[in-house]
Amino acid sequence: MPMAITDPAQPDNPIVFVNEAFQLLTGYSREECIGKNCRFLQGDNTDPVAVAKVRKAVEAGDDIAIDLLNYRKDGSTFWNALYLSPVRGEDGAVQFFFASQLDVTERVESQRRIAGQKEQVDHEVRLRTADLEALLEAQSLLLHEVDHRVKNNLSVIGSLLRMQIRGAEEPVVRRALRSTMERVDAMAAIHRRLYQADDVRYFELSSFVVNLIQDAVNASAYNSLTLDSSVQRTVLPSEKATSAGLLINEVLLNLFETYLPLAAVKLDCHSDGKTISVTIGTRLLSKTPHHEMPAISAKLIARLAAQLEADVAWDRTLDGTSATIRIPVSSNHAET
Repeated sequence: MPMAITDPAQPDNPIVFVNEAFQLLTGYSREECIGKNCRFLQGDNTDPVAVAKVRKAVEAGDDIAIDLLNYRKDGSTFWNALYLSPVRGEDGAVQFFFASQLDVTERVESQRRIAGQKEQVDHEVRLRTADLEALLEAQSLLLHEVDHRVKNNLSVIGSLLRMQIRGAEEPVVRRALRSTMERVDAMAAIHRRLYQADDVRYFELSSFVVNLIQDAVNASAYNSLTLDSSVQRTVLPSEKATSAGLLINEVLLNLFETYLPLAAVKLDCHSDGKTISVTIGTRLLSKTPHHEMPAISAKLIARLAAQLEADVAWDRTLDGTSATIRIPVSSNHAET
């Protein structure tokens, strides 16, 4: 691993040692490095904010890990994953700074490509959503054309996300993309049910929830996972379908987190004529502490619930979790 040591006791904190790996990475010989401040590796496109953070850490005698754009002797650039830490003497004073470098150019460029692809997807979604909203206001004779376009749009988005997942190297990036893909898949399932229904004014929530949970059970890594369900046929106005379907899907994503050793799932779906109540509960094979819900999930659940004027109640224990979603509806919509 490329390494360098600097001496803060000397003016301008110069380099006093570099190893062979450092020389190979930068193209500079040991003689060309000794006595210089590490800033000689910076160039026109090096982020001054990142440089200021390094300077502040040195002045405070703190550790820092940061990505910097550096320049080799031949003028080519590379992304440097810099880790800098002070080496203190017995009296606690900083005697040297130890710096390790790692060429992470491929990783940084991959992240930038993914960010660009995400922007492309977001742009495509905005364009297609506007297009769909206009089409849905048209006459009923355009219904089949709308159906065809929505399928194509969701297919394009799903394909782009799958491409991103295959190209992503960081586990956290793959996890975020996979969650987004599952949300798109949920939207596709809602759309398919709406346009296959005999009456597109209504959305059968009960059968959607059953299929969604059954798919999650079938895809689980636990072969012995069982599903116990008590379901009453319930429907919503179609304008609430997407929000309700995505809300239930988001709750389910958190109940089926991969770190949870699932033993059984229980579903209860019923209506009292004014409110549709959906309760999904899990029982675990062993006592397991719950991780904090991802911020994006918590925000989505809150916003979708607000759109529906619904509430979501959680009951978490070491033995399992249950979530109850209550969605208010008019009496003639709750059950037909």
